[in-house]
Amino acid sequence: MDSFIDLLRHGETASTGAFCGTSDVPLTAPGWAQMVHATAVAPAWTALHSSPASRCASFAQHLATQLEVPLHLNAAFGERDFGAWEGLTAAELPPELLAQWWQDPVGFTPPAAETVAAFRARVAAAWHALVVANSTAAPSHQLLITHGGVIRVILAEVLQQPNVTLWQIEVPPATLTRLRLAAGGQPSLVFHRN
Repeated sequence: MDSFIDLLRHGETASTGAFCGTSDVPLTAPGWAQMVHATAVAPAWTALHSSPASRCASFAQHLATQLEVPLHLNAAFGERDFGAWEGLTAAELPPELLAQWWQDPVGFTPPAAETVAAFRARVAAAWHALVVANSTAAPSHQLLITHGGVIRVILAEVLQQPNVTLWQIEVPPATLTRLRLAAGGQPSLVFHRN
């Protein structure tokens, strides 16, 4: 039998529109409601995993308690660190640097930020460890509550896409993605929807 891992992006935060990777911004009331709606028709999740950021972990703790399943926090599933751009909106950035970012999001790294390569390597290592752990266990259906950038990296890993395609994957708040872990095979995308 196959196992499944669902990915859920956190809901709306008070700083939507800003670069908030390592900034610990909470969910808004509508953001919490988005996550409740996204998990309302839940499969029988056997375990939850979450980024430790409060916009993920607060709802993950609530859901794990409600479902009576274990919760595992993993910093490797945290969002990309945007360095000096943390907490700033595009309008607050120097226009010439923002232009470099839009023209070459893989090659241009904001000051003191995590590079795209380092970010992908961190997330990919955690993702592959989760896949391996599930391939040696009984079939299960788990949920990872995380960030848009992390979901983009995981999908790029599953679909074997290069870094340049990361920004071509839309991940609105509270998007739910399902991945199948076929016994003895490669993970595959079942759905990706908001």
